[in-house]
Amino acid sequence: MDNKNTPATKARARDLGLPFTGRTGPYNAITDVEGISVGFHTISEDEPRPGRKRPVRTGVTAILPHAGSDVPVPVYAGVHRFNGNGEMTGTHWIEDGGYFLGPVMITNTHAVGMTHHATIKWMLERYASTYDSDDFLWIMPVVAETYDGVLNDINGQPIGEAEVQAALDAASGGPVEEGNCGGGTGMIAYGFKGGTGTASRVVEFGGRDYTIGTLVQANHGQRDWLTICGVPVGEHMRDGTPQSQMQERGSIIVVIATDLPMAPHQLQRLARRAAIGIGRNGTPGGNNSGDIFLAFSTANPQPMAHRAPPRLTLEIVNDEMLDPVYLATVDSVEEAVVNAMLAADDSGGTAHDRFKIEAIKHGRLLEIMRKYGR
Repeated sequence: MDNKNTPATKARARDLGLPFTGRTGPYNAITDVEGISVGFHTISEDEPRPGRKRPVRTGVTAILPHAGSDVPVPVYAGVHRFNGNGEMTGTHWIEDGGYFLGPVMITNTHAVGMTHHATIKWMLERYASTYDSDDFLWIMPVVAETYDGVLNDINGQPIGEAEVQAALDAASGGPVEEGNCGGGTGMIAYGFKGGTGTASRVVEFGGRDYTIGTLVQANHGQRDWLTICGVPVGEHMRDGTPQSQMQERGSIIVVIATDLPMAPHQLQRLARRAAIGIGRNGTPGGNNSGDIFLAFSTANPQPMAHRAPPRLTLEIVNDEMLDPVYLATVDSVEEAVVNAMLAADDSGGTAHDRFKIEAIKHGRLLEIMRKYGR
């Protein structure tokens, strides 16, 4: 088990010379947005637990806006459901209220309830001075999921309170681990090993720089759909496609963060652009896929609503000037998916597994890219 946010040593997309455009932040990660921390708890085992048939390969990912604050800070947000065979809790309130409080958590499909429960407990302890009051407060975490039952004993429900709280306690800034980590541990993308990926873009807006950071849990797509930087890679890498991945059976969660001061309606529009970002890699959003996107801004920090004044003063950007921001978001989502796949390691293939899912081979990928002049 590993609950440290330790960056993987595998080459990322830009390290391999893949021609992604745009200026990144220093880590090319969601943590390039000031105040955001990311933590993981990873469980990766090759032997079944007592009484079970399959090994456990799963985990929890935690994204903390305003990570250094001792009190909960409302975060303006927007959501988009591109294809709805999945779950992200708290979205009804985000659509109505325009904000959320606390961490964003990502795990597997059968761990949503436990992750929700354990995150509430963590928030009660972390923000005790707020929630020990007589203000009749409630907590509604954002918890998202994708299915890892091909590589993980998902029905064994191995995620408990300790695993969720370990991911939250491990959250830190700086470089972000990718591939087989946290909630992405058992995920599959385009018939290759998938998982956690991240990227960022810096855009100039109104005379100053702002950052858009994305983190994905990539568990979607069919092999023959895979496109990287415009090259139909999947058509040339069909060997070894697992039978379980001949149809779209997965999902992808995309979390977009920015320090640009955006209102909830603008963040909802930003969240929609994630569909274009994942579409660049080939997926049309299959019927069985849960493609759910969250965008939030760390700008305009306000006190909790029950302690705020009757009138609030907010800074928001001009909608007419957002096109470069939309493009940067699409670019960063596209790159984050590829980073997730490049960082992943082979998984499965033991006597207890139904499948071995191989990671995409960097050398073969570069051969194909060169054939297309990329």
